[in-house]
Amino acid sequence: MSYRIKFGTDGWRGRIAEDFTFDNVRRMTQGVAQHLKAAKMATRGLVIGYDTRFASPDFALAAAEVLAGNGITAYLVDKPTPTPVISYSILDKKAAGAIIITASHNPSTDNGFKLRSEYGGASPPEILAKIEKYTARATRPKTMPQEVAEKKGLLHIFDPDPAYIAHLPDLVDLEKLQEAGLQILCDSMWGTGAGWFKRLLEGEKTKILEIHAEPNPLFPEMERPEPIPPNLDALQREVLRTRARVGLATDGDADRVGMVDENGHFVTQLQVYALLALYLLEVREWRGPIVKTNSTTAMLYKLGEMYGVPVYETGVGFKYVAPKMLETGAMIGGEESGGFAFRDHIPERDGILAGLFILDLMVHTGKRPSQLVDWLYAKVGPHYYDRRDTVFPPQERQKLAVRLKSQKPARLAGLKVEAMNTLDGFKYLLEGGAWLLIRFSGTEPKIRVYAEAPTPEKVQELLNSGLHLVGLK
Repeated sequence: MSYRIKFGTDGWRGRIAEDFTFDNVRRMTQGVAQHLKAAKMATRGLVIGYDTRFASPDFALAAAEVLAGNGITAYLVDKPTPTPVISYSILDKKAAGAIIITASHNPSTDNGFKLRSEYGGASPPEILAKIEKYTARATRPKTMPQEVAEKKGLLHIFDPDPAYIAHLPDLVDLEKLQEAGLQILCDSMWGTGAGWFKRLLEGEKTKILEIHAEPNPLFPEMERPEPIPPNLDALQREVLRTRARVGLATDGDADRVGMVDENGHFVTQLQVYALLALYLLEVREWRGPIVKTNSTTAMLYKLGEMYGVPVYETGVGFKYVAPKMLETGAMIGGEESGGFAFRDHIPERDGILAGLFILDLMVHTGKRPSQLVDWLYAKVGPHYYDRRDTVFPPQERQKLAVRLKSQKPARLAGLKVEAMNTLDGFKYLLEGGAWLLIRFSGTEPKIRVYAEAPTPEKVQELLNSGLHLVGLK
């Protein structure tokens, strides 16, 4: 019986050589090819990109050879490339979508297969379900060797960078940032974001310092290439040592951003999302809906009220966020993981553009990062956040889910439970605007407990209460 390939929160991920194998990558690509043919989109071809992980270029080539074997043109990037740059090239090529070989923020043992649709964003759940069915029947994928495919015009190797770079001035004034005189410390976490901020911004005045800028599939000095502590310990230390104005980190495939203030303190992903929304509303004077996953900040509701824009909540993952952004014409969409997408671009997380917007906010307001958080809190009140991830045996998942469904707490950490939301997991809405969310990871055998509250102490109390509900504390 063949291994069952199933999409998670964002694509299919697995352990290299155990379940993420060449055979399974070919099967998944065959499923994608069958879907494109059924949808009558095969003639548009597909972009294929990859990250800096072990064997990613080889997995990407294997996917390209399957597309060619099915008579579908493959546009294969010429080097490890950020996911948002690959996604933008879909629009530039007018392709039917993209396959991206990356496990994003997962540990070094893993690799993954992301799928993007013709609009440059994550494919919706109904499309992924169809591809899973095609993949299950793909026992003998068709392939065509690279040399033959290139001669037949079914495989083109290209540089995706110029089209993306040419588009950026439509969104942000790069020259103003180059002349701002900022000293910025960038941590690309050994991934595809290396060199991008330096390439875009460094001039005579603005200076870009980099750490972890060489490709390394082992991701040393961190647990994983996810731009949150403790993976940002080195960035936090170096911001203080170099007296940088701000620290910016991009994850392994550069679709997420992390931020460290001038004092070496981590600015949480929820604070960053609220700051980006405030930047668009106050500084850029944009108006339009905000799309958020149910695991991110309630500050967005307060900003929505303040500036008269609607806020829509979805399940976790851009497979929900991207379609909702397209449906509502949203100006911004984002999630708790540090992934944010913007109008007039692609409905796709973009850590590079998000970083540029953070810098533009600093330049326009003249505020340092810690002052920006104070400015935000002056408008919406203090909001603190944390998350705990706990590994559990996969066979225990059903038991844990049953336990959670049976729990009906009236109070959590002394706060009254005012409502419960089961859109994605179990979210308890509490008095005073605090909340607690418990959900299973869509990419790993982990249960995640999230909390937001007016004080850091209350956040920790809520996290403890959540783990107690699950029976893990």
